[in-house]
Amino acid sequence: MLMRTDPFRELDRLTQQLLGTSGTWSRPSTMPMDAYREGDVYVIALDLPGVSPDAIDIDVERNMLTVKAERRPTTKGENVQMELSERPLGVFSRQLMLADTLDTEHIEADYDAGVLTLRIPIAERAKPRKIAISGSSGQKRISSG
Repeated sequence: MLMRTDPFRELDRLTQQLLGTSGTWSRPSTMPMDAYREGDVYVIALDLPGVSPDAIDIDVERNMLTVKAERRPTTKGENVQMELSERPLGVFSRQLMLADTLDTEHIEADYDAGVLTLRIPIAERAKPRKIAISGSSGQKRISSG
């Protein structure tokens, strides 16, 4: 149901981990995700720990789903000296090409415990259906229903 659009995304992620760089709006970091089908719904779960819900942007244009988020540094007082900073900050983004069989008009989004979950229903036209055969002897007409 999904097509990867950037074959170098994993290489970029590993480079960012090694160099300790954070994402920017022009070159965002990737976010880990799981994708699976649950009955008649396709589920995408994206890890965004520490991101405020108002810093998450979800767009669908044609069949391209784009999720962008920004994790900002927490405010610190005047007398605070940072000893260790390993949590990635900056901009995170993920683009997914959705199949035509998904109903992008009815995507539901939920954000809980640092996980953004998108639920995309399978389009009615993509669900299996029985084909009835009708007609007199020797003639068969196929109709959907």
